[in-house]
Amino acid sequence: MVATINPTIEFNFSSFDRNVNTTTTNGSAFSDNLDMVIRLALIVILFITMLSLGCTMEISKIKHHLTKPKGVAIAVGAQFGIMPLTAFCLARLFQLGPMETLAVLICGCCPGGNLSNIFALALQGDMNLSVVMTTCSTALGLGMMPLLLYLYSQGFSNLVQYVPFTGITVALIMILVPCGIGVLINYRVPQYSKIIIQVGLMLMLISCVAIGVLAGIFDGGKLFTVLSPQLIATAALMPLIGFTCGYILSTLFRMNAPYRQTYCFCGGRLSEHPTVFHNPEGGLPS
Repeated sequence: MVATINPTIEFNFSSFDRNVNTTTTNGSAFSDNLDMVIRLALIVILFITMLSLGCTMEISKIKHHLTKPKGVAIAVGAQFGIMPLTAFCLARLFQLGPMETLAVLICGCCPGGNLSNIFALALQGDMNLSVVMTTCSTALGLGMMPLLLYLYSQGFSNLVQYVPFTGITVALIMILVPCGIGVLINYRVPQYSKIIIQVGLMLMLISCVAIGVLAGIFDGGKLFTVLSPQLIATAALMPLIGFTCGYILSTLFRMNAPYRQTYCFCGGRLSEHPTVFHNPEGGLPS
């Protein structure tokens, strides 16, 4: 028996498929355009924020931290010593899968980010030390990340290709350039520094709220469907352990209160570079 299909029904199904494909394509294009707009907006906001942070810095204090790098050495030791070991231990403790383990190790081995500078400013930490530490750790991360990944991930091959060299280099530029301009403004025309700081922090606060709302609307709760409970627990414990160890380490070295607060966020590794986050599709980080 030969089955026949009504031409009208076949035409309707073809039209339906074309409409679905067109809608999917349009939705994907809209999502890509929105993602590009958000990325560009984040770059501008980050530049302005780091510019405002640079206005809180003084050339004499920067020279002090560079000529007597005891504080920077402690911070670098914490970032590339405590955090990779913490990531490795948590991955073993929660028995994460291979891809999850790799993502956690990459996050643990990457250098600190700009969010630690913002939190250090909010809690009245030493901004000069915070930015100098972030700059040094980011520069060292170009070499330390492949080395640490090699040491902690013997079961994986060709990991160097997944180290975000471009992302780290861009992060380094996004620290040095705006902060340098901010330091120059604070040195030449200090009367404008407070205005720039207030505008930068207010813009950062508004952008964080806006991005959080957009992420909640467009993600629709998908984040928690692709993350396992073990991975969520690891993501929560890693910064907490970093905060605690950073504060204890600075206390043992008898640092003052602003230094201890700065080391706390430095050890907690705020924030990671976006290029090394876990890939929800299950593949290697991009």
